[in-house]
Amino acid sequence: MGVAAPPGPGSPRAPRRGRGPLPSQLGPFYSPVPCSNRPGRTGGALPVRAPMCAGTLNGLSVTGDAQHQYQTLHKMYNNCEIVMGNLEIVLIDHTQDLSFLQTIREVTGYILIAMNVFAALPLQNLRVIRGTQFYEERFALFVLLNYNPNTTHALRQLGLNQLTEILAGGVYIEKNAQLCHVDTVEWRDIMRDSRLEPLVRDNGRGCAPCHESCGGHCWGPGPDDCQKLTKTICAPQCNGRCFGRAPNECCHEECAGGCTGPLRTHCFACRHFNDSGSCVPLCPQPLIYNKLTFQLEPNPDTKYQYGGVCVRECPHNFVVDQSSCVRACPNDKMEVEKNGLKICEPCAGLCPKGMGGVLGKYQTVDSSNIDTFINCTKILGNLDFLITGLEGDPWRNISALDPEKLNVFRTVREITGYLNIQSWPKHMHNFSVFSNLETIGGRTSPGLPNVTSLGLRSLREVSAGRVYITENRRLCFLHTVHWAALRRSRADLDIRNNRPRSKCRAWGKVCDPLCSAEGCWGPGPAQCLSCRHYSRRGVCVPTCRFSQGEPREFSQGGECHECHPECQPVEGGATCNGSGADTCTRCAHYRDGPHCVGRCPDGVLGERGPIFKFPDGSRECRPCHENCSRGWVRPPGGCGGRTPTLIAVMVVGAVFLSCSLVLLALLYWRGKKIQKKRAMRRYLERGESLEPLDPSEKANKVLARIFKESELKRLKVLGSGVFGTVHKGIWIPDGDSIKIPVSIKVIQGWSGQQSFHAHMLAIGSLEHSYIVRLLGICPGPQLQLVTQLLPLGSLLDYVRKNRGSIGPQLLLNWCVQVAKGMYYLEEHRMVHRNLAARNVLLKSPSQAQVADFGIADLLYPDDKKYFYNELKTPIKWMALESIHFGKYTHQSDVWSYGVTLWEMMTFGAEPYSGIRPAEVPDLLEKGERLSQPHICTIDVYMVMVKCWMIDENIRPTFKELANEFTRMARDPPRYLVIKVSPPKSPEPPKVPPDPIPDPPNPTPDPPRTPRPHPRPPNPPPRPLPRPPRSPKPHPRPPKLHPRPPKPHPRPPKPHPRPPKDPQTPSQTPQTPPQTPQGPPDPIPAGERGGPQRIRHPQLRPPR
Repeated sequence: MGVAAPPGPGSPRAPRRGRGPLPSQLGPFYSPVPCSNRPGRTGGALPVRAPMCAGTLNGLSVTGDAQHQYQTLHKMYNNCEIVMGNLEIVLIDHTQDLSFLQTIREVTGYILIAMNVFAALPLQNLRVIRGTQFYEERFALFVLLNYNPNTTHALRQLGLNQLTEILAGGVYIEKNAQLCHVDTVEWRDIMRDSRLEPLVRDNGRGCAPCHESCGGHCWGPGPDDCQKLTKTICAPQCNGRCFGRAPNECCHEECAGGCTGPLRTHCFACRHFNDSGSCVPLCPQPLIYNKLTFQLEPNPDTKYQYGGVCVRECPHNFVVDQSSCVRACPNDKMEVEKNGLKICEPCAGLCPKGMGGVLGKYQTVDSSNIDTFINCTKILGNLDFLITGLEGDPWRNISALDPEKLNVFRTVREITGYLNIQSWPKHMHNFSVFSNLETIGGRTSPGLPNVTSLGLRSLREVSAGRVYITENRRLCFLHTVHWAALRRSRADLDIRNNRPRSKCRAWGKVCDPLCSAEGCWGPGPAQCLSCRHYSRRGVCVPTCRFSQGEPREFSQGGECHECHPECQPVEGGATCNGSGADTCTRCAHYRDGPHCVGRCPDGVLGERGPIFKFPDGSRECRPCHENCSRGWVRPPGGCGGRTPTLIAVMVVGAVFLSCSLVLLALLYWRGKKIQKKRAMRRYLERGESLEPLDPSEKANKVLARIFKESELKRLKVLGSGVFGTVHKGIWIPDGDSIKIPVSIKVIQGWSGQQSFHAHMLAIGSLEHSYIVRLLGICPGPQLQLVTQLLPLGSLLDYVRKNRGSIGPQLLLNWCVQVAKGMYYLEEHRMVHRNLAARNVLLKSPSQAQVADFGIADLLYPDDKKYFYNELKTPIKWMALESIHFGKYTHQSDVWSYGVTLWEMMTFGAEPYSGIRPAEVPDLLEKGERLSQPHICTIDVYMVMVKCWMIDENIRPTFKELANEFTRMARDPPRYLVIKVSPPKSPEPPKVPPDPIPDPPNPTPDPPRTPRPHPRPPNPPPRPLPRPPRSPKPHPRPPKLHPRPPKPHPRPPKPHPRPPKDPQTPSQTPQTPPQTPQGPPDPIPAGERGGPQRIRHPQLRPPR
C-alpha cells in the first residue's frame, strides 16, 4: 500500500494562546522578500524584513521514515529566519546535515526536540521563543530522550548561545543521557515569567565545567559558550532587558531578547510587532484620526499584523480581519472578496458554519469526532484520514468508522489547511464525498491502491502547499488535470508511481467528450473541471433548454439556469434572460409592473396602507379606486359584458330624461369638488418657516403653520385628558371661504414662547403614514394644537362599537401600524408617554394613526434617556420604572404598547378592571400581568408579556415588534381565533370603562378580586352566551366580579389573590356572594382586565 504523507503540519495538539493572529499553519513558504536576498539591518540588530516559514503541530507523530522526515524538515526551514508556529525536530539521524537551521532567529510557538541522535543542535542564532503555543500545555522548550541506548550517538550540546528570552511558557529538559551544560544555564534570566520553575533533570553527568570567564553560566565548555545575561544584571531602573549594568543602558520597553542600544530600532527581537525594523506595540491602523477635520480617515501607510510582523499585504491564503491577517474569520463574520482582497465582514443573517480541523488528540477523522462535521461548509484547519481512524483504535477504545458517515463531508466547500488521505474504505473507489470541495488552502495528498479516481469535481483552487499523489496503482485521470490552473503558488507537484496514462486509456478511463481540455477528476460528465459547451448544476450538457423542454432555461457564464416559475414558455424563442420575475418574455398568469406574479396584490400591507389591485383584460394588474376598501370582485359574467336591455335603457334615459341638465349639474358639482380638494390639499400639505427665537439661529423648516385665533372656530368638545381638552372645530383660512374640519387641542399649563418653540421643532417636521400630522399651532393665552379631524374617532371606541365585524387581519394590521408609528417617533427622539388605545385614531378602518404625542418632550441626540418628574399619567398604562421613578423612555412606551395591544384584543376592555390605580404597582412587582385575551394564541400573548418585562433592556424594540406582527399578519387565523357571536335579543347596557363604585351599604361585599385566566397553548372555544335574565330592580349597579356557577356551565374558579387581611370582618364575607340581578355583562369574564400571575424571573424586580 502506497503511503501519501503531507510534508508539513498535522493536527493540533495544544491550544493556541498569545497575542495577534499567529496561525500554526501558513501553507507554503512565505516571505515578503525573496529568500536569496538577505534583509538589511537597522541599528545593527533587528532585520527590516525577514523570510518567514510555517511551523508544525505534529507533536511526536511522524508521517514517514527518518529520511522522509528529514526531507520535510529541510524543505520547510531552509533559509528561514522566523518560524510562524512551532519548531518540531523529531527522529533525525546523526548522519543528517542540519546546518540549514542556523538561520532561524525566532520561533513564535514552542520548540520540541525529541528522540534525535545528532550531536549538536545548530540553532546558535535563535534569540526569542514567543510561546504563543505550548507543548503539553505548559512548555515553550521541550527536550526529551535525545539519545540511542544501543549506540554512542546522542545529543551532547544544545548550542542555544544567542537565546535570551522566552516570552511565555516554561522549560522541560529531561532524560537526555549525554546532554551537558543545561543545568549551568540561568533559565530565570531567559524566562519572562518569574513564577515558572525550569524542569531540568536526568541529563548528562560528568560534564566539563564552564570556562572561567563565564561566571558559572554557559551553554558549553569553551570561552565562546558563555551565557549572555540581559535581565538579572540590569539596574533597578530597567523594566525589561538591558545591554549593560549602568542605569542608562536599558533596552526599549518594546524590545525582546535584549538589544544593542536604547532605541526601539536596536532590539534583537520585538516584544509585539516589527514594523520595518522598528518595534511597535501596534501596526499602522487602517484608520487614523485627523485633528483638523475631527474625522477618521484612511491611513495610506496601513499595515496588517501577520504574526509578529507588520506587512502591507496578507498572504493570499489568509483573510483580513480589521487590521490583522487571520487564518479564518470569527464565528460572527464571513469571508468575502472585495477588489481581490479577502476580508471578514459581519454576516447579514446566519453565518456559514465553519469547523476546526481534525478534532480531539488522535490526529485523524474517526468515529468519535466525525459527527462534529455535520452541515459544515468550511473546515478551519486540516483533515487527516489514517488507518487508525477508519479501522478503529482498540488502545484508545475507538470503534471502526462506518463508511456511510463519510457522506457528512459532501457539504464541505473549503479546507483552509491540507487534506491528507492515507487510508480509505476499499469499496469506495473515489473521493466523491468531497464532490463539493472548491478550495484547499494548504496541501492535498491522497494516495491509496484501491482508488481509481479522485472525484473532486468542485475543486477549483489549491491555495498553497505541495500536491503529493503517489503509489496509487489504480488511480487514473490525473494526467488530464491542468494542475497549473489550480495552484495559486509555486508549490511542488509530486505525482508519480500511479497508473500509466496508456493503461488508463486501454482500461477506458478517459474524460467524457463533453469535458473541455482542462481535464476531469473521474468518469462521466459530472467530473469535468470545465465543460466544452454548457453545464447544468455541475454536469456538462450539450445545450440548455432555451426553446424546448421543461423547465425553460437561460445561459449565464456557460451555466444553465432555470427561468422564474411565473414565466410563460415561448415556443421557438427565449423564455427569459435572467432568473428574476422581471426578466420573463411573457407571464404565465399576470403582470404587476415589470414583474410576473401568480395573482394581483389583494390587501398586501404597503408603506401607506393596504394595496389592492385587479387584473384587466390583458392580464395587467391595475390599482383599485382609492375608495375601494376590500379590493375588486370579478363579475359572474366576466368583464366587459353589456346586456342589450341595459344599454337601451341607458341610451334612452341619457337622451330623453333631461340629459343636458344632468350633465350641467354633474360638471358643476365636479368643479366644486375639485376646487375644494385642491384648496384642502394646498392648506393641509403646505408648511411654513418658523421664525427663530434667537437672532443668531437659522430658521427651521417645518411642515406646520402658525394659525391666527380668528381662523379657528371651536365647536363641540370631543374629550379631555391629563394634558388638555380636544374640540371639534373648523379652520377658515384668511381670504378664503373654504371650511376645513380640524381637531383642536387646548394645552393646559402652557409655559410660553420657549415651549412653543420646542413644540414646533419637535413635532412640526414629523410626517408619517401612521401618525397624526400636526397642521399647525395657535399661540396665545392658551396654546392650541391643530390636527386633521379623523371622523372615525379613537381605536378604543371603534373596537367597542364594531366588535362583531372586526377580523384577525384588521387587528394585526393595526398592531403593525401602531408599532411603525412608534418606531418613527423613536427615530426622531420622541417619547410618547401616553400611548393607549384612546390615543390611536382611525383615518380609515384599515389605517390607524398614533396621536397625542405632541406634548412628549424631545430626546436630545446625546442623551439616551430623559427623566420626567411632576406629571400625571394613567397608572394602568405606565411601566413600573415610570411609576416609581418618573423615568420615561422608548422602552417605557413599549410597555404602554403592550397594554394597548391588550385593549385591542379584548375589544376595548379596561385593564386591571376593578382594581384601584394605587394597587397596580404592588401587583406588577409580584409578577402579575394582564390575563390572556380569549382570541389570542400563546404567540401573541407572549409578545405582550415581553413588553411587560421589569428590565427595560429585555423588552423588544418597536422595530422588532413591527417585524413580528408583519410576520403574523401574513397568516392571521394562525394567531387570532375570532368567532362570530350569535345575535342577542336584548341590547345590554353600556358599562362605563371605570370601575363602578359601590353605594354606601353596611353589608360587607365579597372581595372584588379578578379571577385568574389560565390559557392553554391553543385557545379553547368561547363559552356559550348566558341565558337572559329578567330585569329586576336592584339597589345598586352590578359589580364586575365573576359570576357564580349557577347560570354558567363551568365551575367557579378561585380568586388568584386572597384579601390582604383575612381577619378583617369588612373584607371577609360570611355568606356566599349573591348573583347580581341585572343585564348580562357585555365583556367576557376572561377579558375584564384581571391580573394573572406569570412565573418568570424577569417579571419581578430584583430584591
